[in-house]
Amino acid sequence: MTASQSAARTCSPQRQRLGLSFRLYLHDSRMSDLLTFLRLLQRHLRCPLLLVLDRWCVRRAAVRRLGPQHLPWPVGAVWLPAYAPEMNPTEQVWNHTKYTELSNYLADDLAVLHEAVDFSLVSQRYCSTLLRSYIRYAQLKL
Repeated sequence: MTASQSAARTCSPQRQRLGLSFRLYLHDSRMSDLLTFLRLLQRHLRCPLLLVLDRWCVRRAAVRRLGPQHLPWPVGAVWLPAYAPEMNPTEQVWNHTKYTELSNYLADDLAVLHEAVDFSLVSQRYCSTLLRSYIRYAQLKL
């Protein structure tokens, strides 16, 4: 059995408040998972989205599929350079989970690991200092 995830770093344009939304799956990522995640994200935020994405084929296919029939607000996409995970702040979220919080963690099974990853991501969601450090590391401007 494999696991995958979708995650989004959010920033409100006026207040520059950072957020973190995510979904964990107990199967390989699918385009339908990403489309569902984006629908839920847009329903939660209730505004147009500007997506900053890596060039993974599932994300490219999902963005091509996006349209008015899928999402109620417009969506724009900015693509990061190929093979540049250091420019992707969401990669830093996963790095923190994998290499800091769960570096020596040994789960009994995938469900237990799923809970530990979920706990790590929820704790990061509420740490604005940590979320801002990911933006600084990627050398992005808010």
